[in-house]
Amino acid sequence: MRDVKRLAVTLCILFAFVACSSSGENIPSVSTELAAVNSTPEQVTAMPTPVATPSVGPTQLEVVRSQLVAMRVVGTRPHDETAFTQGLEFYGERLFESRGLRGSSGLTEIDASNGEVLRDILLAPQFFGEGITIVGDTVMQLTWTGGKAFVYDIETFSLIEQFEYDGEGWGLCFDGTSLYLSDGSDSLTLRDPETFEITGSLQVTSDLVSVNRLNELECVDEHVYANMWQTNTIISIDKASGHVDKVIDASDLQAYEGVSDANVLNGIAYNKESASFLLTGKLWPLMFEVVFD
Repeated sequence: MRDVKRLAVTLCILFAFVACSSSGENIPSVSTELAAVNSTPEQVTAMPTPVATPSVGPTQLEVVRSQLVAMRVVGTRPHDETAFTQGLEFYGERLFESRGLRGSSGLTEIDASNGEVLRDILLAPQFFGEGITIVGDTVMQLTWTGGKAFVYDIETFSLIEQFEYDGEGWGLCFDGTSLYLSDGSDSLTLRDPETFEITGSLQVTSDLVSVNRLNELECVDEHVYANMWQTNTIISIDKASGHVDKVIDASDLQAYEGVSDANVLNGIAYNKESASFLLTGKLWPLMFEVVFD
């Protein structure tokens, strides 16, 4: 009986082994081969560093170099040689003049053909009259150190308004939008014609002359013409950039009788009808009609 059981167990083991050997899925084979290792390291592709796109700013204004421009005298006219001229301005064919010196300062309308005084008004003796300009149907006049700008009716010379401001007042002009005021420095102050409040400033530069002591002003289209005090130099200033594009030497006027013995050039008025300028100075006996070629 014991031998029969041994035989049965042996047969079971034998049948089981044969069954397992015939099935490849049930007994996985184990490879004794080593896994192949790539001895050459794989190159890592570097990602390119993003390049910042340059920001595009506003196009800079092209600055024109200063140029010497000739002045040509077209004609001369008499001028009151007692007038300490501080400003000169056309209103159509009518001509207005501001006069300085304390006790003698005032506003006059003069005959542009012969310099005759047609009417005038005096300032209070404590004020030293300075530059003038015309805004609409009014004349605006600065004072040197008085800190006041006076506004007159152009037909009656009645004082209709006055403004206060800090610092000195020298020259004044109006381009139809803004007032430009000089104070003897190398920059101009922009002001609102209705309120006289400051709206901006314009630094004046030149690659040809040293800019300083800007005085009498005249606005003509896109430029401000200015003379530099105690010189015979007139400059044309580009309003957009502040750079001087024209330099005019007016020293030839000193050759005329009576001018060399007088004071400095200090009156610039542009006549739209003739496209010419009228120049004079403090205590000059003549006014000069000129063009800048």
